[in-house]
Amino acid sequence: MDQLKSALPQGLGIGRIHHVAVIVRSLDAALDLYRDKLGLTVDTVTPIPFDRVTIGFLPVGEVRIELVQPDDDTTGVARFLEAKGEGFHHVCFEVPDIQAALDKLAADGLQLIDTEARKGGEGPVAFVHPKSCHGVLVELIEAPGGPAWTKLGY
Repeated sequence: MDQLKSALPQGLGIGRIHHVAVIVRSLDAALDLYRDKLGLTVDTVTPIPFDRVTIGFLPVGEVRIELVQPDDDTTGVARFLEAKGEGFHHVCFEVPDIQAALDKLAADGLQLIDTEARKGGEGPVAFVHPKSCHGVLVELIEAPGGPAWTKLGY
């Protein structure tokens, strides 16, 4: 086992799962389930105009569920909803330096959707294509205070 551990490539510094995202047609209907029936607490509900979505975060321990409702029929989220219906959309991992993580993933041959960080609802984010991640869309978010926070004007 020690040989296997030493043979593994150095990681990205993933600190935790930040959130898992679920695409929903109606945030109100989804909150009826997650908040009213399952008893989860709503942390925030926020429109994200630059992504044309409204998101709601519900903490479960150290991880949060992100409910994502498209606000515009032309977005990628709306196209996902139309093609696949409501359900799991992506997992988000927190990293200390998003650009270093993206550079490493690109060097390792993964297909990136974003080659550099962009503004997200809670900090700098970037996405890795599901084709490179066994069918799962992976989001990276930079930990608070990382280098992309200043670059993107947070």
